[in-house]
Amino acid sequence: MTENATSTSAATVTATSDVPATVTYVGTATVLLRIGDLTVLTDPALDPAPADYPAARPLHRTAGPALTADRLPPVDLVLLSHDQHADNLDRAGREALGRAARVLTTPAAAERLGGAAEGLAPWESREVTAGATTVRVTATPARHGPEGTEQVTGPVTGFVVEYGGNGESGSKRTLYVSGDTVRHDALAEIGERFAIDTAFLHLGDAHFPATGDLAFSMSAREGAALARTLGARTVIPLHYDSWSHFTEDPARIAEAFAAPDLKGRLRRLRPGVAETL
Repeated sequence: MTENATSTSAATVTATSDVPATVTYVGTATVLLRIGDLTVLTDPALDPAPADYPAARPLHRTAGPALTADRLPPVDLVLLSHDQHADNLDRAGREALGRAARVLTTPAAAERLGGAAEGLAPWESREVTAGATTVRVTATPARHGPEGTEQVTGPVTGFVVEYGGNGESGSKRTLYVSGDTVRHDALAEIGERFAIDTAFLHLGDAHFPATGDLAFSMSAREGAALARTLGARTVIPLHYDSWSHFTEDPARIAEAFAAPDLKGRLRRLRPGVAETL
């Protein structure tokens, strides 16, 4: 474990009262979080649609973001799960990334991006401050496909964000952003280390013609199973529409979370609308 590794007992430094937080769903895996004085953007994919991205596994965007890059506020922190796929970082997203004060991502992405990007290995943590608000961000394991495909898909990371509370008053809150990952055993440790309040899960059951039955993101059923493993109180689905490689009908999400033990945990965000967390 590194010097910056964290656990559920790691303190988060903020004001002593509860920290107000809002979330705006921009599209795909992109959300805009406002946590106290801190503005956070995840996986900026901001190009208008339709858009095509040629590659060994081409991507096609069918619907644009709810907010364009010029409508975003100044961003203190970008949480970038990976830089190698346009549905997580596209042309407009790279421009937004360049304007952000700080970027946390994988070590490989940080090396490619340079500038404000810093790479974190799994379980490494950093504190990020804006104004009177400090959050603790911890990188978590992620695997963007079946075992053995890592050299093709490249490295990916998830994130846990802790904020609020100082052990005396107020309440600490914990958010988990899965990044593009399939369900695998390493994810169980996240629930062992952290009490997850809200989990942002990348779904969509991504498939490509060239790779047949291989899935490169979670299905709704797998997301529901992960929610159980994590013990997440609330689940917000991301990364499930607006691209042709997302093969699962979004209606499957509600069906998967209709199970009695998951009742009331699913929360769908309205695109472009700031909602209280």
